[in-house]
Amino acid sequence: MDQLGFNLKSFAECTADLVILLVALCRMFVVVEMVDTVRIPPWNFHRQLNDAIAEELNKKLANKVVYNVGLCICLYDITKLEDSYIFPGDGASHTKVHFRYVVFHPFLEEILVGKIKYCSQEGVHVSLGFFDDILIPPESLQQPAKFDEAEQVWVWEYETDEGAHDLYMDQGEEIRFRVVDELFLDTSPTGPKTEQEAPPSSTTPAAAADDSTQKKETPYTLLGSISEPGLGLLSWWNS
Repeated sequence: MDQLGFNLKSFAECTADLVILLVALCRMFVVVEMVDTVRIPPWNFHRQLNDAIAEELNKKLANKVVYNVGLCICLYDITKLEDSYIFPGDGASHTKVHFRYVVFHPFLEEILVGKIKYCSQEGVHVSLGFFDDILIPPESLQQPAKFDEAEQVWVWEYETDEGAHDLYMDQGEEIRFRVVDELFLDTSPTGPKTEQEAPPSSTTPAAAADDSTQKKETPYTLLGSISEPGLGLLSWWNS
């Protein structure tokens, strides 16, 4: 997150004390209890088990969205290690691990500050620096609002005694918004299509590739609103 002066990589490598401080200060981060079986390859047997497991968990989960949980950031701590096993035909150890993970999952009605990434007919797209899938739809903007096709920005037509003033929502501007909804989409791989679901034989490979690109969905989206006093561009309320 740019305003805090760190990025996802540095966040994942931060010390335990810093993680605890950030979780305490930033309510949009939560600590979630999880259980997983971790595989440690033989060439890591010389390392401390906790260190090897922590690295594998961060490789697997960091910057990944877990369905109905949120965006995983970094390991918080390991609470329990069960017995490790080595299975026939696999020289690696397998350990069931109980752990807690720092997850980005703001609660509904929480107020956040981000930067406008770009605008489109769908609304204002906002980024937090480490998370970009935030949309403020047109009906949730300060009203009356219009979309300027030439500039590709949304404009708040602010009414005063002297008439209307156009307040532009330009790219890169800091914006304060309220989280009003969240959308999770299960993007887990599915099996091959059945014969009934298969596309017609006349479909060309290029067209199939285009369809695949168009169908790529976002696993976790936040919907925001700025339709109340004090919300919107910080410059509106600071001047």
